[in-house]
Amino acid sequence: MSLSKARRSAEPVALCDLGFEASFVRELPGDPLLHNVSRAVRDACYTRVNPTPVASPRLLGWADAVGEMLGIARPDSATGPASEVLAGNRVLPGMAPYAARYGGHQFGVWAGQLGDGRAITLAEIVAPDGARYDLQLKGAGRTPYARTADGRAVLRSSVREFMCSEAMYHLGVPTTRALSLVGTGETVIRDMFYDGNPEPEPGAIVCRVAPSFVRFGNFEILAAHDELDTLKRLADYVIVTHFPELGAPSPATYARWFEEICRRTALMVAEWTRVGFVHGVMNTDNMSVLGLTIDYGPYGWLEGFDPMWTPNTTDAQGRRYRYGAQPQIAQWNLARFAGALLPLIEKAALEEGLAVYRDTFERESSRMTAEKLGLAALDRNGDEQLLGDMFEVLQRVETDMTLFFRLLAAVPVDGAADTADDTALIEPLRRAFYTEEAFEPAHSASLADCLRRYVARVRQDGSPASERIARMNRANPKYVLRNYLAQLAIDALAAGDASVMERLMMVLQRPYDEQPGHDDLAERRPEWARNRPGCSALSCSS
Repeated sequence: MSLSKARRSAEPVALCDLGFEASFVRELPGDPLLHNVSRAVRDACYTRVNPTPVASPRLLGWADAVGEMLGIARPDSATGPASEVLAGNRVLPGMAPYAARYGGHQFGVWAGQLGDGRAITLAEIVAPDGARYDLQLKGAGRTPYARTADGRAVLRSSVREFMCSEAMYHLGVPTTRALSLVGTGETVIRDMFYDGNPEPEPGAIVCRVAPSFVRFGNFEILAAHDELDTLKRLADYVIVTHFPELGAPSPATYARWFEEICRRTALMVAEWTRVGFVHGVMNTDNMSVLGLTIDYGPYGWLEGFDPMWTPNTTDAQGRRYRYGAQPQIAQWNLARFAGALLPLIEKAALEEGLAVYRDTFERESSRMTAEKLGLAALDRNGDEQLLGDMFEVLQRVETDMTLFFRLLAAVPVDGAADTADDTALIEPLRRAFYTEEAFEPAHSASLADCLRRYVARVRQDGSPASERIARMNRANPKYVLRNYLAQLAIDALAAGDASVMERLMMVLQRPYDEQPGHDDLAERRPEWARNRPGCSALSCSS
């Protein structure tokens, strides 16, 4: 009986009792050198390397939903055998730990070899439903791709990745997942803002989960070094393992595969746009071939609506990865990926795939925006003008994006809207504004004009009020992982209190629902958090 069939009806089992597979290692060429020193690797997809043990592993967080998906029982001890495995102190039979080799374009420039400098994939498992997943430890120690880094991760960045992976999933955004968060009992030296002030911080390791962590950059490095046989072998492996519905590898299948990656990437970025998420580091080595959000570093959600905003201090000058540029950057990244696939796919077919990206993003973004507004579609004369005017007005006075669209459902569209003055019409949106400037005549008049046109457009649709509001509340989350909330969870956990993180993660499992007693987690950013490190902009330091 195969491992897949054996697991379908099994009850959750302890992590240490699972069976493990290693198809990536088995099917693809690896680095023949096994010593763990930084070096250039050639004609390989990975290097075998074991995690570096830590002093005192302790389980700090566990995602029950991910454990259930994988068929893994919640550990009954914070310091037991499971924690040893999830910290990298123990490698179980059947595991074949490795660090992947890849390159990438970083901030628009080819960076050469990058690779998993501190991420080590432990093994593959087959879930009860037959799906295959990789278990990967981030912060598990140096690998040959670490260059001058220490291979570790600090608590603050690990908590942010642990929470955000799950928050994004429950928002409906394609994403990698996170199973666990383990404290290492060791400190890590980090210069958070690269300003010459390094400090010791508590270390932690997050166990990331995905069907695959293969990125655009895995192919780019092979093409850059003319390793075309390995490029083809990697493409064939990814197609057979993760895209079997496309058929056996062939020139036509390669073209359909690239088109599907373009389609999935467009869907992912459209979902980012819908919820106001900004990735912060959209380098090609951070782009998944499965169309999943991957590598949560200096991310953030729009608070004040500003298409120019980026959460990444490293990107503060050029703002390459700002909110409003993400759709174009994704297309640029796909074009770099297409260049790496030229040995397999004709240029015309690659151009068709890029056109699929553009068409899919435009269609899905329009559909999602219509849902945010409670409309059946944006297909009437004047819709584009209304939308442009509304976004322009939102930028004049600091307005919280999440709250604005959530509260928009409360703006009256019945007869009361016809007799309301400007102040009364925008009153339901009050909690979305950061200052009273929103109610000054110049701004309130412009916003009220947009709202009256919006009311008229809603009436044209003719949908029942209950249907419209339900549509809006499915598209506009009440709860998102605001940076200041994440920082509060980090601060509490560093002091030994996991309850703040646990409560926040519980609420974020139902981001579209009204949850009495938790409204404090749905408020705009407090003033004390405006410029506090970790609550506004963040760096790549982790």
